[in-house]
Amino acid sequence: MMLTKQRMIMKDNCAETYPDNNPKQTVGEMKCPLHLVPPALAIGVAEALKNGADKYGAYNFRESGIAAHVYIGAILRHLYAYMDGEDNAQDSGIHHLKHIGASIALMLDSMAKGTYVDDRPTKGAASELLEEYNNGTA
Repeated sequence: MMLTKQRMIMKDNCAETYPDNNPKQTVGEMKCPLHLVPPALAIGVAEALKNGADKYGAYNFRESGIAAHVYIGAILRHLYAYMDGEDNAQDSGIHHLKHIGASIALMLDSMAKGTYVDDRPTKGAASELLEEYNNGTA
């Protein structure tokens, strides 16, 4: 595919110049860079969200909010199944990583809407323990 004069010249993933001096470039580059989200993520998460919408109703999580422990548990179950060699969830046939992405999306949406119930346990020592391990002081 031949590049045209209208395309941005990219350097280290940042637009450096725009051949026709389009003023929209400056304004556009200050906005959220949604173009950096890989389509595979959006499509995969949409597949898992559709599965959830079929079971529980679309956007049901916005009506009642969500509890952190429920989604943390779901993420860990999918992660452990994937880590143990299973690609697709047995109940839905959808890839475990897509389910994890959907859970994270719902948590972030709920946080943004102010309906997130942060019922995580009191902060523990995991961060410090990992730091000690990484520094070889554990």
